[in-house]
Parts: sequence; C-alpha cells; structure tokens
Amino acid sequence: MIKEKSLLMLPGPTPIPPQVAAAMTRPMINHRGEAFFTLFDEVSANLKYVFRTEQPVYVFPGAGSGGWEAALVNTLNFGDKVLSVTIGDFGDRWFKVAGALGFAVERMEFAAGLAADPAKIAERLAADTDKQIKAVLIQHNETSTGVTNDVQAIARVVREHGALIMVDSVSGMAALPLETDAWDLDVVLTGAQKALMCPPGLSLISFSERARALSQTNKMPRFFWDLKAVHSAYTKRQTPYTPAISLFYALQAALQMLREETLENTWARHRLMGEMCRAGVKAMGLELLAKDEARASNAVTAVMAPLEPKVLRKTARDRLGVQLAGGQGALESSIFRIGHLGYVTPNDVLQALAATETTLALHGKLDNVGAAVGAAQQVWVARLRG
Repeated sequence: MIKEKSLLMLPGPTPIPPQVAAAMTRPMINHRGEAFFTLFDEVSANLKYVFRTEQPVYVFPGAGSGGWEAALVNTLNFGDKVLSVTIGDFGDRWFKVAGALGFAVERMEFAAGLAADPAKIAERLAADTDKQIKAVLIQHNETSTGVTNDVQAIARVVREHGALIMVDSVSGMAALPLETDAWDLDVVLTGAQKALMCPPGLSLISFSERARALSQTNKMPRFFWDLKAVHSAYTKRQTPYTPAISLFYALQAALQMLREETLENTWARHRLMGEMCRAGVKAMGLELLAKDEARASNAVTAVMAPLEPKVLRKTARDRLGVQLAGGQGALESSIFRIGHLGYVTPNDVLQALAATETTLALHGKLDNVGAAVGAAQQVWVARLRG
C-alpha cells in the first residue's frame, strides 16, 4: 500500500510553497553588495505592505521569541513596570521573558478560551494614575487557544493611558487583519514560519517613531538585539550582522505571493477556512475551546478532545497522513488544534476534518462520518455563490 502523503495542519511551522523552497536554492551573494541591496529593498517594501505601516520593518535572525526580547530591551529600562495581558501559553511566555529581563511585570490573566477584555484593561490602566505602567504586552492571536484579541480596542485604551502597546502577531500577521499605523501600535512582531509561509528562522519587527525614539536613550544592555545598530544598517540597505541570505530569498518569494493574492484576499481566505473548520468541528458534536465564537481564530482552531489528544493525533498522522497539533501547558491533555494558516487552502481543511472524523470513528467516538466535511462544504459553497 502506498504510504499516505503527509498534510501539515499545524499552527506553525506551516507548509512551504514550492516557489519558496526553490528560492532557497539560489546561490549565495555578497551581503554587502548591490545584489543584496536590491533584495533588501524589495523585502522591506513588501514587509511594510503586510504590516500596514510606513515605518521600517526590521529582519532579525531568530524565532518570534527573539522579537519579544527585542521589543522590551529597546524601549524600556530595568525595573520599569509592564502589564502583561495573557490569554494562553504564549502570553505566559512573554510574561516570563519580561520578568527574566528584570522588568516589574504584572500579569493580567484571562481564562483559556476567552479573549482579553478591553474594559478590564482600561479599568486597570485608569487606576494607574501616576503612570507607572510603561508598556502593555498582548497577543494578536493566541496560538495555544485559538482565540483572537481585539487589538484595535485594546490599543485605544492603552493610547489613552500613554503606555506603549506591544503586539505579538506571530500567528496573526497576514492571516488576520492588523493595522499597525491606523491602530497606532508601538511594536508589532511576527515570525516568518506562520502565515508568511517561510521556514523558521526570521523574526520581523516594526517600531513606531515613538518606540524607536526610546531606543536612543534607554539603558537596557543589548548587543545582538540593539535597534540602534539595526536601524543604522537598515538605512544602508543592510543588516548589522551577516544575514540569513537563503531565508531572505524565501521571504522575498513568499511576500511576492502575498502581493499577488492581495492582503485583503489573504484575510478573506483565512476567514473562510476558519468558518469551515468551526462548522465541521461542531457538526462532529465537538466543542470549541473558544468561548465566544466571534473571537475564535481564523488561523487555528482549538478543539476539546473526546479522547487522549496524543492518541488522536498519532492515528491521524500515522494512518491518515494528517498532522494535527496538541495542546500546550495546562491544555496538553484536553485539546487538539487544527492549524489553517499560510500555504493552506479550503481543500486542506476538508482533508483535515475528514481525517479527524475517521480517527474518531476508528476509536469508537463517532458513529457516522461525513457530517463535518458536509458542514464545511456548505460554508464553502455559500461563499462561492457570494
């Protein structure tokens, strides 16, 4: 029997388009020469397009976690008070990074499956009458729970207070609407391995003029993450240290694809896939982790597992060729996740739902198969009919 093809339905790393993979085979070039300057210019312009900003978007070697550190050490000083809003595992991790760096971090936690409440954030900031809170950290899209925060509303209340608003959009960028300039966001960061359709290895960060100005005077120690050095190199169409040239090629190809699709159509594709996935999950009689479907993510769907998640995922992977994601932290033994972001189409969502149904049937957790795929198809048909 021919072994099943493997379909990667994780919330990252995500599938890589053939043209992106092919781009990485191009020969090395002088990273201080004209060929790299041309590459740098194109990538920089297209990153501004995706981030919806007129400010520079800086490319650091590293994962999105490096972006957390770069955001903090370039804008704050040791001991500064930070409000870390967390709705899941990745919010918790940014909280830990801020604490490890020596900031006075206050954690505002919302239960798994809930989005952050802008009113509660506003209430906390209003109580900070002497403006001790210097920055507010939030997730655009919490990858671990499949919940999307209302960044625009949160940014509005933070702006009223005067603190910096820092946004982790690692699994949100290019999958979900985000307006860096229009929403007046100070720091936005992402990783290349999610909806940007590249291999892991690049951290991409934008700073507002207000945030960048702080990097000129703050005293936090840094070298590799130093925004002053990065910005100085940026003005010369370079990076301060040897860049990951092959990954620049990959990013160039991926950004060209996003330009061709248009960002608005990319958002619409992800919205369709999110609606299809949620319809299919509910048709199987399963429960979404997201308590308010209006805040459910269009990049990843978290589902309460009717059997041990590791068993479910192993069967889907080994017998059906579909790789699903597990839960993280406290959710490890209670949920599984279906990623639908990046180089993914509605057909892939149908296959992931079919594999989930078949897996549940094989383990005696579902009597009839087909309902999930049918429900998702109905969503797709309605969209195609307009």
